[in-house]
Amino acid sequence: MSDPERRTRLLASAAVSLRELADVLVPLGALFADAGHELFLVGGSVRDAVLGRLGNDLDFTTDARPDELERLLSGWADAVWDTGIAFGTISARKGDQMVEVTTYRADSYDRVGRNPEVAFGESLDADLVRRDFTINAMAVRIGREGPAEFCDPLDGMTALLAGAIDTPATPEESFNDDPLRMLRAVRFVSQLGFRVAPRVFDAISEMSDQINRITAERVRTELDKTILGDHPLEAIDLMVDSGLAVHVLPEIPGMKLTIDEHHQHKDVYQHSLTVLKQAMDLEESDPDLVLRWAALLHDIGKPATRRHETGGGVSFHHHEVVGAKMVRKRMRALKYPKAVVDEVSQLVFLHLRFHGYGDGAWTDSAVRRYVTDAGPLLDRLHKLVRADCTTRNKRRARRLQENYDDLERRIAALQAAEDLDRVRPDLDGNAIMELLDIPAGPLVGQAWRYLKELRLDRGPLSREEAEEALREWWSQRG
Repeated sequence: MSDPERRTRLLASAAVSLRELADVLVPLGALFADAGHELFLVGGSVRDAVLGRLGNDLDFTTDARPDELERLLSGWADAVWDTGIAFGTISARKGDQMVEVTTYRADSYDRVGRNPEVAFGESLDADLVRRDFTINAMAVRIGREGPAEFCDPLDGMTALLAGAIDTPATPEESFNDDPLRMLRAVRFVSQLGFRVAPRVFDAISEMSDQINRITAERVRTELDKTILGDHPLEAIDLMVDSGLAVHVLPEIPGMKLTIDEHHQHKDVYQHSLTVLKQAMDLEESDPDLVLRWAALLHDIGKPATRRHETGGGVSFHHHEVVGAKMVRKRMRALKYPKAVVDEVSQLVFLHLRFHGYGDGAWTDSAVRRYVTDAGPLLDRLHKLVRADCTTRNKRRARRLQENYDDLERRIAALQAAEDLDRVRPDLDGNAIMELLDIPAGPLVGQAWRYLKELRLDRGPLSREEAEEALREWWSQRG
């Protein structure tokens, strides 16, 4: 299909999508027209309408000033709130539809941070030219009868048809104004499957250190959107190849220094991308942020633990321990919530445990400990371990998967018999204090931990067995 034909088809599809929103767009267009103002659907909303992926959040721009905006929307919407009135943005909800309306902008930047000196503009064209990428600089006029005119002064449609991410102005100007746009380019590669224009790649490569002007929280947000996209491998490659990753996730390009011990991949970096892809294939519904980060980062401890062995081999002993510490340090620096840091680092710490299983050689005690250490992460650990099998030796791959199938069957059997999800000592603290005639304190905790270890080793005990074991432990302590 030729580009003109694709253009016509995509615009027709977008028109159909927007007509389905007539109950919102028609009254909203009439509201602004009656007040003598222009209203345009803009940015990502237009891009997504063209791509057939429009959601429930709509972005608009207008010549109306913020105070007028708030007044107009208050008379129409079910709820209105100030998203950033100093920046000219008011948000509203009408039914299930969320709308965000922003006054035309003509900002300037000091090029030290990324916060603009806000200035309101007078025209749509001037507003569009200050946007991040041409695919986000298309607009649709919303009139009294709804969508009326497609506006594309920067030819964003051509870029969209080409799957290209390019900037309205020069990329150097755009990224100097807001360096976060470099990471946004990476994010759109992941979300849309597009490629950055050569001049954009060159500018990111030359200016990657400017990302250090951006707060860790904003970097983290873009990284999460990137890894949750449909094409994160291509986006990660872009970050690494352009040098941007050195400033935001240096451990990832650092893996390129380490050859995989099985020599099945060019390096641990490529192996990690393969594991990420295979983990994504195991997701059951929505993208799993914790699983994806664990898959990408599970081997970041290898460079620090690489040892050349006699005979030419390479080992990475305890790389899971080192890697878990590295994950904690990096994710804390990026201001991740504690729960996310704990979960990703624990998966990295545990990902190698299964490789000691060896054709069902584990005792029931070892299986219980595996389940207990994983806790609520067990399902994710299952997926991570399976994804970590990237050998090209079909016989070895089949044996690994069969061994893990066997482990899962044993886990299921023990869970059915012993309720492994809630492994606790067979005596609680009160029973321990009563039996040993001791007050609350550290000794109770030590006794509790001893009984839990006993429970993991031997499985459920009767009360009599637990009491006898505790008395013996107490007697041995003198």
